[in-house]
Amino acid sequence: MVALGVAAVLAVFLLYTSIAGGGTPSIQPSELKGRSGEFMLAGKVVGKPRGDAHGAGLRFTLRDVQGTATVPVVYTGSVPDLFKRGRDVTVTGSLRNGVFVGKPGTLTTKCPSKYTAEKRS
Repeated sequence: MVALGVAAVLAVFLLYTSIAGGGTPSIQPSELKGRSGEFMLAGKVVGKPRGDAHGAGLRFTLRDVQGTATVPVVYTGSVPDLFKRGRDVTVTGSLRNGVFVGKPGTLTTKCPSKYTAEKRS
């Protein structure tokens, strides 16, 4: 009986956090217009990243994963080993004067092999 009650409370909590936006909203560059506050930006790294993530900041451009809208990004903090041009990434931060400023430690990469269907022969 106790386990059933715990399961019910957990289910209500999960439902509430998914409906109420219990996390940071995730958007793509094409959805930036009119946004303020902190959010997670998802996109594909285009162009050559430049700068120093532990100095003045790593600068790169993010483009919609399936689109053409772009935004410049500046990020300081640790950079994942898989970070490079063409990689899908997410970074949490805020938009300032047309530049997305990432919070330290929030840059993550998505490994394409994990999200593509396995080829069968």
